[in-house]
Amino acid sequence: MSTTATRRAERATRPGFRCTECGWTATKWVGRCGECQSWGSVVEDSGPGGGAPRTTAVAPTRAPARPIAQIDVEQARARPTGVDELDRVLGGGIVPGAVVLLAGEPGVGKSTLLLDVAARAARTGRTVLYITGEESAAQVRLRAERISALDDRLLLADETDLATVLGHIEQVDPDLLVLDSVQTIASAAIEGTAGGVAQVREVTAAVIQAAKSRDLPVVLVGHVTKDGSVAGPRTLEHLVDVVCQFEGDRHSRLRMLRATKNRYGPTDEVGCFDLSESGIVGLADPSGLFLSGTRQNVPGTCVTVTLEGRRPLATEVQALVAPSAVPNPRRTTSGVDSSRLAMVLAVLQRRVGARLADQDVYVSTVGGARVVEPAADLALALAAIGSRENAAMPPRLVAVGEVGLAGEIRTVTGVGRRLAEAARLGFTHAIVPAGALDGTAPPAGLKVLFAHDLAEAVVAVGIGR
Repeated sequence: MSTTATRRAERATRPGFRCTECGWTATKWVGRCGECQSWGSVVEDSGPGGGAPRTTAVAPTRAPARPIAQIDVEQARARPTGVDELDRVLGGGIVPGAVVLLAGEPGVGKSTLLLDVAARAARTGRTVLYITGEESAAQVRLRAERISALDDRLLLADETDLATVLGHIEQVDPDLLVLDSVQTIASAAIEGTAGGVAQVREVTAAVIQAAKSRDLPVVLVGHVTKDGSVAGPRTLEHLVDVVCQFEGDRHSRLRMLRATKNRYGPTDEVGCFDLSESGIVGLADPSGLFLSGTRQNVPGTCVTVTLEGRRPLATEVQALVAPSAVPNPRRTTSGVDSSRLAMVLAVLQRRVGARLADQDVYVSTVGGARVVEPAADLALALAAIGSRENAAMPPRLVAVGEVGLAGEIRTVTGVGRRLAEAARLGFTHAIVPAGALDGTAPPAGLKVLFAHDLAEAVVAVGIGR
């Protein structure tokens, strides 16, 4: 055998190593992945590229391939869950055989939402199997009684073994499966504890196989890490059909559901829920939650309209500017990005001449809303300078626009939808960037003011010097 052939044979039998998070490969073991920088995720890979090559036996097909025009599309039609806000995010409902991953922080209301969905499905005559691995059956029963989710077709089992879970599926043959949560189920055929990378991959693959073979819709509950991403291997999000994030502040009753991946519908829809002791209720019109409701014009307040997905939400921004008693003035925010506030304050001081360097600035949103898009810059700036000058905004006015470092006001997406929502809520005036409507007529009953820069906007609303 030649030297080249010998080297090729050695490389073929040499063990390879692969990252379980991103799939990065290496010829030797390392403690940290060179691609995704994860620690302890590189393991020995005996598949192709590492170890001797394997041959795969040819298996007979279950059904012959058919022309694509002959495929029955009714099997992929979404079926409503009975929760309108969830159906909005999923794209009309849940598709038979689809696997949905619902992730969120502990205590945000994932189990409460899915228990309500399971009960609604059971009341329509469908058999629902709810597997709980985190709580006992008695605890889930108490929650179901509290939110009025008791039904004879809703079957409950507390299991943590994968083989037993598959046995329940075989025995019950449900129309909907809820698994709470995927990190608590373990397979005896795989080494490691529940929640590990190998275990999560094995459990998810087994559940997906059962779902696809039975056309069984499945909802998996997933944990999240400290940075808010889904816990477990990244392949978990690739395996499932839909990935949803359930978000909310612990001190607020508002909960928002977003789809970050959806093979059957859009990913720009947002569902809003009200979580209380008696259960969880969808909010078809949540705009009122983010407005203070006061009838008096108070300096330092301004209303804007943000877009959560494709849904416009009216949000009130409040600012308090007061003389500072310390050399370094405070900049405190709640619901607003602190770096965005610092930029807006710098533009106000440099381009408008507002004296803010020796002032403490406190900014907050009403109702626990989270404002992250640049469209709220104009409302933030007007609220801050209104508090500084002790001048109230005109009544029933909304402000929409992005503020640039040169002081200009830039247009944003969806201005027409934002103004339509403002008009629906009874606002009579709006200030937007010049040219934002492109000649389109504003909604009836809404007077629109156009501004090229921040100084012009301050004068237009009458809060400048």
